[in-house]
Amino acid sequence: MEFLAIAFAGVLGNICSILSLSTTSTGWFNSLCSPGDISSVLGPHLSSGAHIYLPGSDQFTQATTRWSAYQAPNFTVIVKVATESDVGETVKYANKQNIPFIAVNGGHGAIRSLEDGKTATIGGGALSKQITDSLWTKGKQTVTGICECTSLLGPGLGGGHGILQGRYGLIADQFVSLNVVLANGSLITVGEESDLWWGLKGAGHNFGIITSATTKIYDVPDDGVWSYIRFIYTHDKVEDLYEAINTHLLKNGTQPVDFFSYSLFFNLPSLDPDHSLIAFFILQGGTASVESQYADPFKKMGPVMMKGDHGSFKDIAKWTDMATDSPPSLNNSFFLFEGYSVQGVQSIPSDSTAFPHREANLLVAPVVTYEPGDKKLESEAFQFGETLREIIFQGSDEKEMYSYVNYASGNEGPQSWYGYEPWRLEKLRVLKEKYDPDNRLSFYAPFV
Repeated sequence: MEFLAIAFAGVLGNICSILSLSTTSTGWFNSLCSPGDISSVLGPHLSSGAHIYLPGSDQFTQATTRWSAYQAPNFTVIVKVATESDVGETVKYANKQNIPFIAVNGGHGAIRSLEDGKTATIGGGALSKQITDSLWTKGKQTVTGICECTSLLGPGLGGGHGILQGRYGLIADQFVSLNVVLANGSLITVGEESDLWWGLKGAGHNFGIITSATTKIYDVPDDGVWSYIRFIYTHDKVEDLYEAINTHLLKNGTQPVDFFSYSLFFNLPSLDPDHSLIAFFILQGGTASVESQYADPFKKMGPVMMKGDHGSFKDIAKWTDMATDSPPSLNNSFFLFEGYSVQGVQSIPSDSTAFPHREANLLVAPVVTYEPGDKKLESEAFQFGETLREIIFQGSDEKEMYSYVNYASGNEGPQSWYGYEPWRLEKLRVLKEKYDPDNRLSFYAPFV
């Protein structure tokens, strides 16, 4: 499928994304209107700060580069918007020409307002690192994803796990209001009084393009100090390790609020050429070293490597190799276990948002990496990931598979993403019929 992309890139200092237009077939698109026609017809309706990028340009290549090549859309034209009106005009144009479109954020953005010290207005494409750094200068913080290179709103529309969720809840739980361009190109502001509010917080990808968000912010406690300790174990310690994690940390959802535990299986032939190794991290806020009651049980297990340090909350991405200067892919696949604190998440009623998984205590995900361009290898990699997922599911004692929509591969299905209670999908479909009856916003995890 060919897409026209809308890229947010600095709307009055607070928007940043790409809107792309697509077509179901290139030939059909060219018979209707060429990319050059888009420039001449749509261009006059855009602000002076907007740009239209065509295939073959460096800007087009940069704007369409993705972290993952899996099921990537084929972009035909890029519209780099500069105002909320640009987003609306581009969507209206795409609708009039019956061209599919998709919004891509993460170019750049800004925090526009911190006037009351309790909320901040953040541009639609602002990255997590930009937000954390900007708030930090004011002694403030908010919930963001652990990866600095992602936006706030991308994960937030699917719920949004983050290290601070033990105190404050999910990213979506921080939203105070959202400026949204609907599927018809109209701009509305959505708050808790709107029926759409429920759907945006967990299934928001299906309802609109968020141009800015007003979100809760908080004072940085304890001077923002965090500490970490990292252990590397050989494969034979796997059962003892995860039994200790359950006993000493996760404790069935009672892990302390300023904690994050994180582990992964990976390959390192220089240490063990025949078996996977296990990296396990403990991060604790408010202290210059991880307290002995939490660290000692893991030290006694005989890790082959151990390292610790302390710094600020801003250092966490670097410690866990999730910083923006990390490569977008790894040479080896790995298996990821994330143990977030859940008190803040579970303090909010499960039926109050479209996010259905508030009772979950652990995120588990196989991450399969491979060189792009080889369809056979891609198929094998996907099948390998499905096999790993099925093994975890069979060992979970769950009757149904529950998938965090932001980590989903796409074939789990709407119930897995949005909940098995019949009323959840029914409520989402009622909202969809009201706000996007033509199903224009359906590229990511659709439910109709």
